[in-house]
Amino acid sequence: MPAASCYHCGLPVPEDVDLSVTVGSEPRAMCCFGCQAVAQSIVDNGLAEYYRSRDAMPESPREAMPAILDQLVMYDHVEFQKSFVKELGQNEREASLLLEGITCAACIWLNEQHLGRLPGVTAVNINYTTRRARVRWDESRVKLSDILGAVAAIGYRAYPYDAAKNEEISRKERREAMWRLWVAGFGMMQVMMYAYPVYIANGDMTADIESLMRWASLFLTLPVIFYSSAPFFRNAWRDIKLRRVGMDVPVALGVGAAFVASCWATFAQAGEVYFDSVTMFIFFLLGGRYLEMTARQKAVSVTEALARLLPAFAQKMARFPADRNTEQCVVADLRQGDYILVRAGDIVPADGRVIEGISCANEALLTGESKPVPKSPGETVVGGSINAESPLVVQVEQVGEGTRLSAIIQLMERAAAEKPKIVVLADRIASYFVAVLLAVAILVAVGWYFVDPAKALWITVSVLVVTCPCALSLATPIALTVSAGALARDGLLVTRGHAIETLARATHFVFDKTGTLTTGQMHLVDVLPVAGLHRDACLAMAAALEQASEHPVATALRQAAGAQLPETSAVISEPGQGIEALVDGRRCRIGRPDYALALSAENLPAAAGDWLESGDTVVALADETGCLALFRIGDELRPESAALIAELRASGKQVILLTGDAPAVAHRVADQLGIADVRAGVTPQGKHDCVTGLQSAGAIVAMLGDGVNDAPVLAQAQVSVAMGGGAQLARTQSDFILLSENLDHLRYGLRRARKTLRVIRQNLWWSFAYNFVALPLAIAGFVTPWIAGIGMSASSLLVVLNSLRIQRLEID
Repeated sequence: MPAASCYHCGLPVPEDVDLSVTVGSEPRAMCCFGCQAVAQSIVDNGLAEYYRSRDAMPESPREAMPAILDQLVMYDHVEFQKSFVKELGQNEREASLLLEGITCAACIWLNEQHLGRLPGVTAVNINYTTRRARVRWDESRVKLSDILGAVAAIGYRAYPYDAAKNEEISRKERREAMWRLWVAGFGMMQVMMYAYPVYIANGDMTADIESLMRWASLFLTLPVIFYSSAPFFRNAWRDIKLRRVGMDVPVALGVGAAFVASCWATFAQAGEVYFDSVTMFIFFLLGGRYLEMTARQKAVSVTEALARLLPAFAQKMARFPADRNTEQCVVADLRQGDYILVRAGDIVPADGRVIEGISCANEALLTGESKPVPKSPGETVVGGSINAESPLVVQVEQVGEGTRLSAIIQLMERAAAEKPKIVVLADRIASYFVAVLLAVAILVAVGWYFVDPAKALWITVSVLVVTCPCALSLATPIALTVSAGALARDGLLVTRGHAIETLARATHFVFDKTGTLTTGQMHLVDVLPVAGLHRDACLAMAAALEQASEHPVATALRQAAGAQLPETSAVISEPGQGIEALVDGRRCRIGRPDYALALSAENLPAAAGDWLESGDTVVALADETGCLALFRIGDELRPESAALIAELRASGKQVILLTGDAPAVAHRVADQLGIADVRAGVTPQGKHDCVTGLQSAGAIVAMLGDGVNDAPVLAQAQVSVAMGGGAQLARTQSDFILLSENLDHLRYGLRRARKTLRVIRQNLWWSFAYNFVALPLAIAGFVTPWIAGIGMSASSLLVVLNSLRIQRLEID
């Protein structure tokens, strides 16, 4: 017979094995050399606290470790890492991993502590809900295989993140929850069959029959206690060992006390039994939590759906255009410049540009745009969209982490990882509430013991159960999660945890002009040469200066110019002003007229007066002798701009147009949209100062922009929205990204954010009101344990159902 269980994995220690590791100054028996090595690694790294805080045994690494270690080296291959490792710098890398074997918060703590102490590991962040770990490391100091080996050394497993595997784990959770609910429901019905005759007999039942009923109820309650309610007891024990008071502590105390008291009454043949109340309570509680878990998983399914969008294989045209045959290849093997064939109905495997073919792409999951988007040669296609009509030949421009889909997923994960202040506050209140509840329960038990000892137990149980603050803890996060999922479906991507709440509270909405209120698809209206140069020569010089710029004006000039551009060097970009460079050895500037002419200290020609008053954007090209040419650039308002501005004004928000463009241009746009507060000709620093000034006056500022020069002010505002087609820097600094480029979706997003805040307030009010009403009734003895179970479950379920209303939104 084995002498003991292994202290590390819990398996029996064979009789002929004598291995041990000193943990906490005591020798602990180990069943094999594998467990001994793992346990010694944990102790040597100062992580022995893990053994005191864990509430479940890890999987035994005895058989898996050697195979795992053999395979880990392959994770260091650059080609293999492309699908899940992101290069952040010369040596810094970040990997998205899926951890297997996580059973509780102690596991999170152990892994974070263990990996964080590895030399070269710069950051570790593990999400308990999704089991996803983000690990950053210095490639020159530690290899990915070393990190995975360290995870294996403490009894867990890490894989490159796989949405399919994560979905498999979620299905397993739902299946287990359903089985626990089914067992509780079946037990409840059977127990009620025996309890009901006792109730209706009203004391006329003989003692032996009543005893038989009690014993039958006890045996039928055992599976409910030891299987269905096991998670409550396990979580409560974990919280107690971690010296904190969680939601499951009062539940476990209530259920445990009622069950033990009922068992005692059955054995002693005296007193009341509560088996029916216990089973009924557990059934209703599990039912509420199952519905809540299903709704929560459904709400967060948007990220998982996006992660599964890209196909595994692509049809590569290796010798296009000489040979149009295709060969199947793994998407991870695609390179920039490769040609691929995307057949009708196929998913586009990477970001690229259409070379041949005319079709439509369904980008609904990426942008919220429900209508197919026409695609023809020269236009871009996004990885993850669906080619709807006819085959397209696409040249790959971005693959892997560089794709737009990958950026979207990373931003959504960042938002999910952040906990808004309102959620932190609710959790803190709930934690204090549980502690107060336990104190009240003790006082109630003592008080009723002196008043009526027969009622003391079930009233105490009712108090513990009915006032559990599950609904309070759910009130905010479930609403925010549902809202973020609904917004993503509309093409408004939430990238920060606080974004929805802050957007709903915003008092001032500050808009950039070009690319935000206007389409940003500028076009050259006219050219005015003023120094004897030919029109085409001026255009060529302007386009050469703007070659590296992402600004819409630069795009318009490049599109209007020919393919042959003069050489430029010594390029200096002044955000919000223009660009200076040597063009064929000649120092030139292009940009705002005052900036360009500052090179020569000359004045604008008189002919420029009418242009400046036209309302179009006027760009000057100048060298050290003076102005060379003026360019008149036209832009169109977005068709949804007027409705957005009108709705903001109608709801009492302050609307400001803040732009670096000339006053005449800004005022023309403002007059068309009805914006009274216009601040034109503002530099990026000026925009930043403007928003800072509004904030110092107490305003909650929402900033909307798209350009590189908007990045500082987007970061400064309390909440910011970047256009999906804007500069990458602007998108990374924003709390929302409008992927659809449709301002109507932002308008609906504002409504949904306000509705979310209303729902959060309703949830919180309901949670507080429920507890304040239920507690006195329970203390007074008007609430039985099973009614308490229904009340507690119903309060949580009501919060979830109320939050799901956020998905429905009235459109106009």
